[in-house]
Amino acid sequence: MNWRSLLEDRNKLFWLMQIAGWLGYAFVQYMGSLMHEMREIWIVIVLLGAYAGFLLTVPMRYIYRSIWSWHPALQILVVVLCSYIAAASWAVIDNLTNWEIYKFGYRPTNLLFYFQHSIAKFYIMLTWSGLYFVIKYYQLLQDARQKALTAASMAHQSQLKMLRYQLNPHFLFNTLNAISTLILVNDTKNANQMMNKLSRFLRFSLDNEPIKRITLQNELKALMLYLEIEKVRFAERLEVVIDIAPDAEKALVPSLILQPLIENAIKYAIAKTEANGRIEIKAWIAGDDLCIEVADNGPKPFDPDNVKVSGSGVGLENTRERLKALYGKQFSFTLSANDPTGCVVRLRFPLQQAES
Repeated sequence: MNWRSLLEDRNKLFWLMQIAGWLGYAFVQYMGSLMHEMREIWIVIVLLGAYAGFLLTVPMRYIYRSIWSWHPALQILVVVLCSYIAAASWAVIDNLTNWEIYKFGYRPTNLLFYFQHSIAKFYIMLTWSGLYFVIKYYQLLQDARQKALTAASMAHQSQLKMLRYQLNPHFLFNTLNAISTLILVNDTKNANQMMNKLSRFLRFSLDNEPIKRITLQNELKALMLYLEIEKVRFAERLEVVIDIAPDAEKALVPSLILQPLIENAIKYAIAKTEANGRIEIKAWIAGDDLCIEVADNGPKPFDPDNVKVSGSGVGLENTRERLKALYGKQFSFTLSANDPTGCVVRLRFPLQQAES
């Protein structure tokens, strides 16, 4: 048996623990009966009682699943109510089994006798419920830790890939050549500004921890340093339009999440068009999510059906993998056609606001 795969399969793990737990209960009950010299038929009653407890707790699992997102006070109320109903039902079944098999069809005159031992069984059901929630919370904690480790690894890889691009000879050559040209024409002021932007951009990429989130406002400041460097290369051919909703400026985003998207737009759209290139960056809040859109006016109409993310450069694949590592299934990453030409990349993930 592959224990690792069993532990990762939550459904199989539940049934294994459910069976083992109730078999353990039956064993303890049987060992206790030996002290009272019960007849051998008692083992059948013990097994039937454990089986009844097994069956009664199965629907409780699905009820607890459905209330997982409820307020804790309501959860406690439902747990107590379910545990009591299950305990009372279990007591009736257990008593009837005992009377029918062990006492040869005995029936009490008082109906309350059918519910005897309900309190003891109520505590057993509460214990089962408590174990269910403890194990469930432990699994969620392990998932969160695994996501954090994966996100840290992906963010580190993202930073390394970005730095590799930044140190790419073509990138540095174009930037330094533009600075050299400014110096030759005695435009030392602009040359100094460009060198300053390059230095600040490289410093940001080196000093900023990629596994942490920063405000969208700060992310855009770093992005503008990168775009100012690219504007030297493309001059008036590159136009950048930024439209950020005021309430989205303080939203937290993964560090350096936009730079790969801009890099992809410049490489596959702006650099391949003879007309003026245009990049639009938009961000807004929709419900409990932050939405970000990066659009370009590439030379050809974009067909998302004929594009694979993994084949569109480091930027798109890297961004998608980082979002997956950080948010699990709570994000969307889509490509669509811009009007009339070009591509639109849309990101959507849970909103987190920076503390004031």
